[in-house]
Amino acid sequence: MHALTDLFTFQAPTQITFGTGALAQLGRVAAPLGKRPLVVSDPGVAAAGILQQVLDVLAPAVSHYDTFTEVEPNPSIETVEKAAAAYRRGDCDFVVAVGGGSVLDVGKTAPVLVAYGGGPRDYEGIGKVPGPIPPVVAVPTTAGTGSEVTANTVITDHERRLKMVIISPHVLPTAAVCDPALTLSLPQPLTAATGIDALVHGIECYTNTVTHPLAKALALESIRLIGRHLRTAYASGRDLEARYHMLLASTIAALAFTRTRLGNVHAMALPLGAHFDVPHGVATGLLLPYVMEWNLIAAVERHAHIAAALGEAVEGLPPREAALAAVEAVRQLNADIGIPERLRDVGVTRDGIPAMTDDAMKSGNILVNPRLTRREDILSLFERAF
Repeated sequence: MHALTDLFTFQAPTQITFGTGALAQLGRVAAPLGKRPLVVSDPGVAAAGILQQVLDVLAPAVSHYDTFTEVEPNPSIETVEKAAAAYRRGDCDFVVAVGGGSVLDVGKTAPVLVAYGGGPRDYEGIGKVPGPIPPVVAVPTTAGTGSEVTANTVITDHERRLKMVIISPHVLPTAAVCDPALTLSLPQPLTAATGIDALVHGIECYTNTVTHPLAKALALESIRLIGRHLRTAYASGRDLEARYHMLLASTIAALAFTRTRLGNVHAMALPLGAHFDVPHGVATGLLLPYVMEWNLIAAVERHAHIAAALGEAVEGLPPREAALAAVEAVRQLNADIGIPERLRDVGVTRDGIPAMTDDAMKSGNILVNPRLTRREDILSLFERAF
């Protein structure tokens, strides 16, 4: 339990414009930031017609724009460097990033290179970005990563076979324009993967050792919203109410976790992406029930709260039974939205587990996991999930 005298800080500098039709406000939001944006996106967002929608709204507010649409899933160092080069070539003065977490992370990292030179590796870790960067407007098209309000970016280093993390208040977007209508065309597999990742953000933030009252309130509300709306968003993608609440859940979970870190699920998920190219949301969703069950004894009461937030009837149950109901609720949700159960189902081979374990142990998320974690624990969790 946290003492009533616990001190915590909470700063949310990103200006958030949220709601159906929020895209119409993009010109107003962007106009004070500059006149020549680099618009960063990916081929899928362009093909869906979303990029053009954004450009149509943005164009009257700026004098000129350039586009960079080469962002891939699990974006690489090389992609960030190409985006920074495109920014310099266009003599741009701010970034508009339109897409899911991969696009937003490139959009937040490229300006660091523009401002201070070097490559992404130079800024790896916590607090390595020396100062402010050109403004970034984030326009999310998925409800999952919450990168539109987070102080971190994740970039794949293929040479070292790892996903490197840059954490700095300077990479927080200046503004976020969150319009759930932009998520209506999200395919089912992406709806599932991004939605379950948002749930992991809420659960890991709510249960870790450095959480605090404001973060817990946001995290628990995100869990409740996802429990009520993810299945609908998955099964009926044009349901605007479900999409609204999923985007809201994703954003508020990210507001919470970017100030508290996460836990073992995220420590283990990043190596899965780096070594076996498992999509991030699939990795986190698959691992979640295994890690929750293992963490249970360190946070029984909080897992019981999670079960209630997910809609489980836990009133009157003994605490451990109520906590276990949270694990079962997550397993059932995964099954309903097509998240695989085992690592072997997503192309992972057993011989990769030791190296992934070593990489997971380097994550700061291990240090805030509710249950004290050693290397053999991560090895055992990978084996259990395999």
